[in-house]
Amino acid sequence: MSANPFSFALVFALLIPALAQTPKDVREVARGGANAIPQLEQYLKNPDLEVRVEAVKQIVEIGTQRSLDPLIQATLDTDPEVQIRATDGLVNFYLPGYVRSGLTASIRRVGSNIRGRFTDTNDQVIDPYIKPRPEVIQALGKLARGGVSMDSRANAARALGVLRGQAAVPDLVEAVRSKNSLVIYESLIAFQKIRDQSVGPRIQFLLRDLDERVQIAALETTGLLQNREAVPDLKGVVERARNNKIRRAALTALAMLPDESSREVYSRYLRDRDEGLRGAAAEGFARLKNKADLPVLEQAFQEERKISPRLSLAFALVMSGKTEMSEFSPLQLLVNSLNSSARGGEAFAFLVEVARDPAVRAQLYPAMERGTKDEKIRLARVMARSGGKDSVAALEILSRDSDSEVAQEGLRALQNLKTRL
Repeated sequence: MSANPFSFALVFALLIPALAQTPKDVREVARGGANAIPQLEQYLKNPDLEVRVEAVKQIVEIGTQRSLDPLIQATLDTDPEVQIRATDGLVNFYLPGYVRSGLTASIRRVGSNIRGRFTDTNDQVIDPYIKPRPEVIQALGKLARGGVSMDSRANAARALGVLRGQAAVPDLVEAVRSKNSLVIYESLIAFQKIRDQSVGPRIQFLLRDLDERVQIAALETTGLLQNREAVPDLKGVVERARNNKIRRAALTALAMLPDESSREVYSRYLRDRDEGLRGAAAEGFARLKNKADLPVLEQAFQEERKISPRLSLAFALVMSGKTEMSEFSPLQLLVNSLNSSARGGEAFAFLVEVARDPAVRAQLYPAMERGTKDEKIRLARVMARSGGKDSVAALEILSRDSDSEVAQEGLRALQNLKTRL
């Protein structure tokens, strides 16, 4: 019986992608765009590492919905560069441009070693209305827990934070037990973005970590996750910190966990020589929300000459009942500071908290209509996080602003607010 020539042709065609190719061949195939993805996916199985690296590069570059499954597959590769590029590619689909700032942007291969530099800035996160596929979070969680290198694990942990990967929290909890400072640090920052409060007690052992960067991140995360069990430990760190940088982080975390038992600590540092400690103490008073503290806070506000602790005191005054909006009021200072490139982030964070009060939001709505461009944009983001149903009308007005950037931010904030309500 003669062989079917069509069968031989089919078998040969299926084998071609598995045979050795050059990166140049892969690039030629990738010119087909999304239609080339099935063949590029086959190149991910190629024994030649250079071919696999080029294949994942091209799949990331194409960047369509059809790229996701091949990139998930590439996270299982035995080479760290492929894993890292696949990770950044997955994030890039949900946060366009991420590959230009992620680890991929600096990755270099020196012999068999991979070298890359994690950027110090790690504040990127997708909008709440964006929902990554569960399979993407699952793949990244597995990678954070057990990638082939510590860099690929740390990079996956960072990616989970950017994507708000709630389902991968157990994987990140496992990652913080890796004994690798980079993996632990990136996992902690991911917890800060995901905001699963159940994690707090499970990272408490890191509050006295010997690596300063890890210890500070653990302190910050403890405050953000509202782990009240850690209050005694935080007081201990404040008292015995090796330096003021750690003491500031501990006091700031303690300030996020308002407790009358901490009042003495706040009082002690409210007039400290270190402006960071003064600011953290003021934030502690802010969250106690006790109107009886107003005289002390008002005097400190009038005497303070440094802008950062002055903003913290303005925050404390608003939280303690000084909610009016006038030329020299604390609330007006917070709004004005949104225009500052140096202090706008601090003012924004304080406004997110004070705007949880409907009475404060009512004071802010006129500023959203008449404010500067920066004020409008940042107040829109404040309402996305802290607004209520009363904020919808103000954001709808902003979404029709004559400035296209303001209008776009208003619409984005409206989407995020509606997702939360």
